[in-house]
Amino acid sequence: MPLRLALPVALLVALPAVAQTLDDRHLPVLPRTPAEAKRIAAVLAPPTDFTKPEAFEDNPGGAATTRTIATADAFSQSSENMPFEREMDFKLGNGLFRKTWVAAPSSTRASDGLGPIYNARACQDCHLKDGRGHMPETAQEPRVSAFLRLSVPSGAAPAGIPDYLPTLPEPTYGGQLQDFGAPGHAPEGQMTVRYEEVPVTLADGTVVSLRRPTYGVDDPAYGPLHPDVMLSPRVAPQMIGLGLLEAIPAAEILARADPGDADGDGISGRPNIVISAEFGVPMLGRFGHKAGAPTVREQSAGAFAGDMGLSNPLHPDPAGDCTPGQTACKSGPHGQEPGLREGLEVDGPSLDLVTFYSRNLAVPARRDPADPQVLHGKELFHQAQCAACHVPKHVTNRLKDQPEQSFQLIWPFTDLLLHDMGPGLADNRPEARATGQEWRTAPLWGIGLTEQVSGHSQFLHDGRARNLLEAILWHGGEAEAARETVMAMPAADREALVAYLKSL
Repeated sequence: MPLRLALPVALLVALPAVAQTLDDRHLPVLPRTPAEAKRIAAVLAPPTDFTKPEAFEDNPGGAATTRTIATADAFSQSSENMPFEREMDFKLGNGLFRKTWVAAPSSTRASDGLGPIYNARACQDCHLKDGRGHMPETAQEPRVSAFLRLSVPSGAAPAGIPDYLPTLPEPTYGGQLQDFGAPGHAPEGQMTVRYEEVPVTLADGTVVSLRRPTYGVDDPAYGPLHPDVMLSPRVAPQMIGLGLLEAIPAAEILARADPGDADGDGISGRPNIVISAEFGVPMLGRFGHKAGAPTVREQSAGAFAGDMGLSNPLHPDPAGDCTPGQTACKSGPHGQEPGLREGLEVDGPSLDLVTFYSRNLAVPARRDPADPQVLHGKELFHQAQCAACHVPKHVTNRLKDQPEQSFQLIWPFTDLLLHDMGPGLADNRPEARATGQEWRTAPLWGIGLTEQVSGHSQFLHDGRARNLLEAILWHGGEAEAARETVMAMPAADREALVAYLKSL
């Protein structure tokens, strides 16, 4: 039986029909003792002394933290506290994550079923070195780690979830634009992005140029898109620490929600509530740029189906994101065979191994947390109220049979809630309860290693920011006051703030 967590009164009032299902049912949760709860409250208190690092701050993933290595493999290490007998599962999951799939029919029966239309041939193609993707810099550069989500408005919402904003996949092209096709199948089209440079002048006269993107679709192969189509660009996020984020108690995430800004601080985070593809009930969304997936397993299964067109236990259609109007795609060869791999292209054990791998990609240790400039940047981070959304630390659930994630003090710098980021960052496409201006607070751990791992320094959901200062200057809405504080800082303070972020 899953543990039923006591939820905040405010949420019980706001979400009466779903309050009894917003728990951690997907994890083997064990109860905390009153003594543990008291100790946790003390540990999670905000810092008051910025002359030295906090205890355990240099280990952002708790005991699962791995040492930092100075190569592109810094995000590809396993949880440091992983028992030896589980390392083979991690390696097998890694093999499946890196596996290149081929179109059916093929002599490689264990690796066919790709597409027929798709965005990538392997998980690793999007999450290269388990890091974040990037937008193409030229028209010729492949768009493997970035794509467009597609949807149209719909009037039907699931029962019992207040403020749900229903959408449907675009009727011809589905839930995302696939820009590759198996032999004999035309790609759906090509995402286009055009940038306008927008100068922003800081208080000290420094001018920073931001690039404002406009997205479109070239060469749509299956006819015009719906006139009400909503396009949302996405780049693949980094993979580290996902199992630890999944293990943060749901009740603690929900307790931070303040949808009516009752405390008057201008921050009004809201939980995204989604229908679980695995359990069929409303669950707290945690993963994806708009918190549209509740678990690592569901996020992985959705990527197999949407990005690669591979059937799996949660998405058994071998045609992936193909729509009924794409008849050749629907009727094309697939890799499902009776008696082989549960009749699925990605069977249950394979999905479980990829899930285990994804849960256990370790967070690297902090760099230079005691550096005076870094400590000054940390103080500025808190003074600017950045920590109101990028909540530095949490303690994970005590878990049975998941020692790597169990009862760890972690430093992900996120509240996993939705926040209105203003019109500048809006994609104007809702997802479950997330509006067109709301985004999940992105975790910041490992952000300073982005260029080392991924070979670029692009940030935000669509990679428009070319460095961390640009990312901050795109913040609006609930984060506008924090942005204005940064804009008013002298150059030395801005540099300290960025140094702190790069140390994470």
